[in-house]
Amino acid sequence: MNIAVTPVAAAEAENIEATPLAELNPAKTDRFPADTIWPVFARLRREDPVHFTPDSDFGPYWSVTRWEDIMAVDTNNLDYSSADGISLANLKAMEEQEKIFAAMGRERRRRGGAGFITMDEPEHSVHRKAVSPTVAPANIAKMAPIVRTRAGEILDSLPIGTPFDWVDRVSKELTAMTLATLFDFPFEDRRKLPYWSDMVTNQPGHGPVRDWMHKFEAIQECFGAFDELWNARLTGEPNIDLISMLTQHPETRHMSQDEYHGTVVLLIVGGNDTTRNTISGSVYALNKNPGEYDKLRANPGLIPSMVSETIRWQTPLAHMMRVALRDMELGGKTIRQGDKVVMWYISGNRDEAVIDRPDAYIIDRERPRQHMSFGFGVHRCVGNRVAEMQLTLIWEEILKRFPRIEVVEEPVRTHSSFVHGYESLKVVIPARA
Repeated sequence: MNIAVTPVAAAEAENIEATPLAELNPAKTDRFPADTIWPVFARLRREDPVHFTPDSDFGPYWSVTRWEDIMAVDTNNLDYSSADGISLANLKAMEEQEKIFAAMGRERRRRGGAGFITMDEPEHSVHRKAVSPTVAPANIAKMAPIVRTRAGEILDSLPIGTPFDWVDRVSKELTAMTLATLFDFPFEDRRKLPYWSDMVTNQPGHGPVRDWMHKFEAIQECFGAFDELWNARLTGEPNIDLISMLTQHPETRHMSQDEYHGTVVLLIVGGNDTTRNTISGSVYALNKNPGEYDKLRANPGLIPSMVSETIRWQTPLAHMMRVALRDMELGGKTIRQGDKVVMWYISGNRDEAVIDRPDAYIIDRERPRQHMSFGFGVHRCVGNRVAEMQLTLIWEEILKRFPRIEVVEEPVRTHSSFVHGYESLKVVIPARA
């Protein structure tokens, strides 16, 4: 699949260059499903790497777009806080949620509410350490044969010569299976996990969300199911799954319900969106770069490198947000206490000053693990090794079975400036090996 720059993308690039710098809003959501975001970040890296947007659907915020500046924020948890949330919140969405909570006679929990990733030190590390054994190397090694078997079963069930949606049949299914194992969630209900993740991250009219009440009810269903798991694990036999780890740790056993629900959302979204969208992104990227696909087929030993390059190239979570705890100088700009600061990982991963030919997809880079997609500092992704394990195993099994997987049309991309992914990706497998 050799995809040229579309007329729409070319026109958008010209429009971005002509827009006064002060009017650039990199979080404009419509650009992400249209895949016209790249000229925005290229211009900001070049002309205004620490950029202020005074008015947007998310309110005023700063954009940090270069690797060096992103690192400065991400590794400084003393001056930049995640307690008010890790992503830009749409103001209208927050108003609508307030209305629903008010109508239900309930008080909405504070902004943030995504578990330990929205905690600052020292509380953050205590909660993070509680779940770390589940995603530690020893437990991942035990999980790997199970994930490999499931990956093989998924691939063996795929049709040959008939187009199908790779996102639904493969990416969602594998991540749902793995998440169900990590939670020790009822396996027959595993597809509820990616469904709930989509309900959390989407707004009405996008993904599966019909309206605000539909979103609210689905999230309450999710919390109800995980409350049942919590109560069962409190009195059950000790286990290594994520919920058991939380109930067994003395510092998290007595966490509030809001803290627990926030942690559930964090683990579901973090475990679903990142891996699922990188699995889909790998198929798309290899089709977009057929020479790299040839390299991979000729040398399956490149799979680990290809996985890391895809995680960089895709950047499944486009940004993370912090709030300044005091007045700060960054990139020659003064950020005031209370200002929202958005670290655009998706831009840092394309920073020409750090990564050679950053817009190119090169699966045998000299330093393939040089990317920002897992973050840095105390909030670095706790499940990064699980994600890499799933991607590695699925591609080892793919190459055993299929000489080619062909993308037959452009994907439908996620309508979000936070989750950078795919709603669907139509492919065809011409033949088995």
